[in-house]
Amino acid sequence: MQYALLGLLVILVLVQAFLLWKARTEWRWYEITAIIVTTILAVVFVFPVAGALKSRSEWHKVKENLDARLAKAKAEQKELRDGDRNNPLSDQGALPLAQKLAAIGIEAGRRWRGLRFNNANFNGQPTIVLSKAPEADNGNDPLDAPPAGDGGEAGEEDAEPLPLIPESMVVYGFGEGRGPNIEVPVPTRFLGEFRVTASSPTQVTLTPTGPLLPEQQRLIEQGNARSWSVYELLPLDGHGPFIAEGSAPDDDNIFGRVDDQLINAILQNASEETRRNYLRDGARSLPDDEPLSRWVKIEFTKNHTITVDSPDQYSALEGGFFDGSGRAVDSRLQVGDKGQVQFAKGDLLVVKEEAATALRAEGVARLVDEYYLRPLNDYRFVLRRIRLRIAELDNRAVQLNFEKDVLQKAIDATVKMLASYQTDKLLLEQDFEQFEKERKALEDYNKNLRANSKATREKLVRLYRSNQALEEELEQIHRSIQERVNSLTSSEVR
Repeated sequence: MQYALLGLLVILVLVQAFLLWKARTEWRWYEITAIIVTTILAVVFVFPVAGALKSRSEWHKVKENLDARLAKAKAEQKELRDGDRNNPLSDQGALPLAQKLAAIGIEAGRRWRGLRFNNANFNGQPTIVLSKAPEADNGNDPLDAPPAGDGGEAGEEDAEPLPLIPESMVVYGFGEGRGPNIEVPVPTRFLGEFRVTASSPTQVTLTPTGPLLPEQQRLIEQGNARSWSVYELLPLDGHGPFIAEGSAPDDDNIFGRVDDQLINAILQNASEETRRNYLRDGARSLPDDEPLSRWVKIEFTKNHTITVDSPDQYSALEGGFFDGSGRAVDSRLQVGDKGQVQFAKGDLLVVKEEAATALRAEGVARLVDEYYLRPLNDYRFVLRRIRLRIAELDNRAVQLNFEKDVLQKAIDATVKMLASYQTDKLLLEQDFEQFEKERKALEDYNKNLRANSKATREKLVRLYRSNQALEEELEQIHRSIQERVNSLTSSEVR
């Protein structure tokens, strides 16, 4: 292309020279000179103009490339900040994550991570001493480093005027460890509820608020919990932590697909019923599900407004977060303005079964589907119930041990009685054998006696009958003799 333009330029110059040669008779010399000078300057300046145009084209390409990169960078920055709104599976933007982190931070309260275990004393009143890890990163992992000395010298040079943890505060201790695909230490074991009895900028002393479980005491005494996390509040239970990464809500599960591998790994020592409740979380409900776990997805059939803020406002510490009708009284939970939430026709909402029944009775919503939602645990009350249950079981164990001792004594007495009566048993068995022999002999004698008696009776019967026959015969002989005597007597008289 550039050679064609150059050829065209040469042709134009030759044509202009030809025209000047033809006009040499009509034009004057200065006119011809001006035209020639103009032509030479035009030809000379063509090359700088071409260079400038070429440079401008290159810079324009650079500008377009930079504009594209800028737009891409802005899009990436927006996606990193807000997430990909066109992709329902992408909700991991910096802003949503920051909001989730802020919510988790509010729920967790203050927390102190990476505290090193110094020592523990369980003689008398149990005490546990923790120290703050050095601020500078010296390459030592708190999980790999040996337990710190009793003096707690780390961080004394940069001591702050405030204590590490305020004294008399009730806190919750966790042993830190590494989870799957996690490079930093995270809480893995619950070590108990403690009260801060002494605190300095670099060291804190904890005392259990109640008897520790044998497993917790063993972990602490053996030094297996070398790195601690101390929380002001216990973590709150939720549905989201057990949902598989990248899973989106659908009609089969309102939260998304449950991470069964995570649940089986965490709840490997739990009962089958507990694991099944976690695996079914968010799925469609069954007819035998408890009322507290039955939630309903409804669709509004007309516009509807619900008042969610209570006219009374006070702190949650004074009377809870909600009033008797379930409306928010804590300002942190209120929506503000008129305290109402408006729903348009066609909006979907998941509520408890009784709330769905009330809305359906009002004729503003229809049933879409029913789901099972695992009732969340309040770990503060769960731990107290577990502690009370353990105390009850301990009392029951004492009672059972007492009953066991009583039964053991009874068993020992029975064994002694059996041993003492063993000789009597043997004698009785011998007497029984002799009695059996005598009984059999008497039975044989009685049998023989009966047989002899029967034979004698039969013989006597025969003799009796024979005697009767002889008596009759003698009676006949006597009558015959009497008749003869009578007959002789009568003849003589005559």
